[in-house]
Amino acid sequence: MFESLIGLVAIIALFVIISRQQSRIGLIERELGALRSLVLSGTPALPPQAKEPAANDSKPADAAIPLAAAADLASPGTAAVASATEAEADTAAPSAPESAQPAAAAKPTRQSDVETALGTRWAVWVGGIALALGGLFLIRYTIEAGIFGPRVRLAMAAALGLVLVAGGEFIRRTGFRVPVQGAAGAYIPAILTAAGAFILFGTVYAAYSIYGFIGPTLAFTLLSAIGVATIAASLVHGQALAGVGLLGAMVTPLLVASQAPNPWALFGYLAIVLVATGVIARIRDWSLLMAAAFVATGIWTIFYMTEAPGTNLSVILFIDGVTLAVLAFVWLGRRDEAVAGSGFDWPSIAPGFFVGLSALALFVDPAFAAIRGALPGAALVAALVAVARYRPRALALLHAAGLATVLVYLGIIPPTTIASDFSGGALGVDGMPVVASDALMLRVGIVLGLVFIGLGFWAARRFAAHGWLRAATGAAWSAVAPLVILLALWSTFGNLDRDLAYAAVAAVLVGVFVAGGEWIARGEAPPLTGGAAVSFALGGAAIAGLLMLHMAFGSGWTTILLGAAAAVPALATRWRSYPVLGWISVGAVIAVLGRAAFDPTIVGAEFLSKTPVFNWLLLGYGVPALAFGFAAWQLARTTNGRPRLAMEAGAALFCLLTVAMLVRHAMHGGVIDTAAATLAEQAIYTLIAIGAGAILVAIDMRSPSQVLRYGSIAAGAVSVAFIVLQHFLALNPLLTDESTGSIPVFNLLFLAYLLPAVAAGALALYSRDKRPQWYAAMLAVVAAVLAFAYATLSVRRLFKGEFIGLWSGLGQLETYTYSALWLVIGVVLLAAGVWLKSQVLRIASAALISIAVLKVFIFDMSELEGVLRALSFIGLGAVLIGIGLFYQRLLTRAAREVN
Repeated sequence: MFESLIGLVAIIALFVIISRQQSRIGLIERELGALRSLVLSGTPALPPQAKEPAANDSKPADAAIPLAAAADLASPGTAAVASATEAEADTAAPSAPESAQPAAAAKPTRQSDVETALGTRWAVWVGGIALALGGLFLIRYTIEAGIFGPRVRLAMAAALGLVLVAGGEFIRRTGFRVPVQGAAGAYIPAILTAAGAFILFGTVYAAYSIYGFIGPTLAFTLLSAIGVATIAASLVHGQALAGVGLLGAMVTPLLVASQAPNPWALFGYLAIVLVATGVIARIRDWSLLMAAAFVATGIWTIFYMTEAPGTNLSVILFIDGVTLAVLAFVWLGRRDEAVAGSGFDWPSIAPGFFVGLSALALFVDPAFAAIRGALPGAALVAALVAVARYRPRALALLHAAGLATVLVYLGIIPPTTIASDFSGGALGVDGMPVVASDALMLRVGIVLGLVFIGLGFWAARRFAAHGWLRAATGAAWSAVAPLVILLALWSTFGNLDRDLAYAAVAAVLVGVFVAGGEWIARGEAPPLTGGAAVSFALGGAAIAGLLMLHMAFGSGWTTILLGAAAAVPALATRWRSYPVLGWISVGAVIAVLGRAAFDPTIVGAEFLSKTPVFNWLLLGYGVPALAFGFAAWQLARTTNGRPRLAMEAGAALFCLLTVAMLVRHAMHGGVIDTAAATLAEQAIYTLIAIGAGAILVAIDMRSPSQVLRYGSIAAGAVSVAFIVLQHFLALNPLLTDESTGSIPVFNLLFLAYLLPAVAAGALALYSRDKRPQWYAAMLAVVAAVLAFAYATLSVRRLFKGEFIGLWSGLGQLETYTYSALWLVIGVVLLAAGVWLKSQVLRIASAALISIAVLKVFIFDMSELEGVLRALSFIGLGAVLIGIGLFYQRLLTRAAREVN
């Protein structure tokens, strides 16, 4: 036991020494930097007398003895001698080399600092530790040597401890002053008192634990008295001594064992220590001491709840109540309201965490729930909210209450399969909810929801003008907690298909949140600006409205009405220019999009009619598209900004989805979620994407918008991706051998290749001066390739019939026809490129003619025979000569125009 105490003392001493030295090293570095700057700039240094106030500033705020009296130690004669010495040094300075000045200036300072550290601080610290250890070693030595009896040894140790305490008090009362700069951290009276307290702790514990001279009651009383007295002595000796006393007081219950532990005695004692510590911390404004006391009390509470058999519920409520009372009336008491409303009290994090954890345990643990159900936990949550509203600086309590409430009510939902035994410290999966759901949980949920709404909106209104963070926090939890409670209660007790009662509650919440947001906005400075608190309130109203629609209507009507509801916030911008209104409309777009992704049929596959066009798809996608377009139009005339762009994008997207879903529905007989896509269907999608790109370009020309600009580019890129991946690769009839139809011209090839080629070419021509050059060039190349594919595949169909798969082989006449066709297409592309002044088409023509040349010389030469081989080469030669003649005349004409 003595080795453990020695190790603890050594660790504490090492920590104190290291922390003090770090601060001193930092001070030395700053002084050296300032001195170096003065020397390099040539500015004369201030005399030592001018630096005395700065030296005294290094005194800690918690030192009980003023340092102003240190100047009394210097006599007038000493000051005169110092002045004469400085004058002599100034006179002799010019004769000294400049390079020696920094070293000469820094040397006295460094010597003085080292001397101060060794003589005034280190010696005192080590001396105090040595005294404490000496007392403990003395007890051990007398035990090992058997010099004195146990009683005499303990009496000597107790006397030494009392002497040290008395010595510290004597030195303090006789007018102790810190004589030199930097010695304030080595306050001798406090160190002597701390050493005496350590020795007294060790003496009492040895008398109880080792020798059994005193019983547990007396030992507990003496150790408690020493700890509390040490804390009280910190009023005159500083915060470090208070930490020593708090440590001893909190460890005392662990050191003293009892055969019949009494929880009321334990927590009554802890309450006294907490109150005493709170009073002292409040007097001296010691935040660290107060936080340590809260943490220690919270650890004891959680330890008791998890380890003690037959935990007493009243004891837990008592100590949590005392903790909150100390925070509200002692630590944060008697503080100016203006200051209280503008700061954050970080020590309140500890009671918020531990009391919130206790409340959560009272809900979850079946042993506690069996006593009074959910009432004790609910009482702690309500107390946290009340204290947070009474003391605005204790904002952490509101977060703790909100998190505890959310976790508890999410735990009552039946799909939650994790069960917890808090007293046993184990978690398991047994198919049961975490928290028992009963009628009391329902009533408690209603009460807690009202508490959060009332106190949260009241705080938001109170701080709307001068404390936006507190206002936003209050409004946020006023919305989040009731919504989570409503969702949990509906999932547990309501009808998930359709429940008008819970829908009515959600509708009431919509009205409450909207009214609360308006009430908060009128308290802003300036009024009706729609800050963060108003945004949280109205956002909660939007979520409550979503829940109301889902609870009251089926899936189909929910999607339609939710899409239509996106226009409501946009319309509201006519009367209120709150930034959040536009984003609520954007949230409706996201919600509808998620709903459509979850069930593309809108009402379910079994309820979707097979009637083309006029079915749920038209309403489920078309109505939101119209509402989103109207919202974008309205926002463009009021608040504008990014929400308007997002609504434009949503309107364009749902217009495309409407057409695409109707096409798929019609082509697959009313089935849209299982049938595989065909080339004909994909061709329609491609045409839709190209058409959408053209429409967006046209609208952007009339009403410029970044969404329309980049949306049109995205539509063109998507259409090109469709063509490359689907038309040329995955669904190409050459590879799939899909039927191209029995009609000679208006068949699958016409729909899948010629029409997209015309559409892509038209869009490339239309967007030449309206979009980036690469965009028009990309579409032009794709149009040329599609036209080439249509012509080639049409030749293939002419020779092979309805099915044109590659595995059916090639004939000589078919092979020759390809060569002739490609040359003709190349010439046509060349003429079109010259006529349209399109370099892209001319390059495409050159590429296609090059392919034809390679085919003739590599493939036709080996595969064709007789007249077909001759005609192939003759035709190729004639075309190439004609092209050369065409370019010569073109260049000659250009040269004449230049001259």
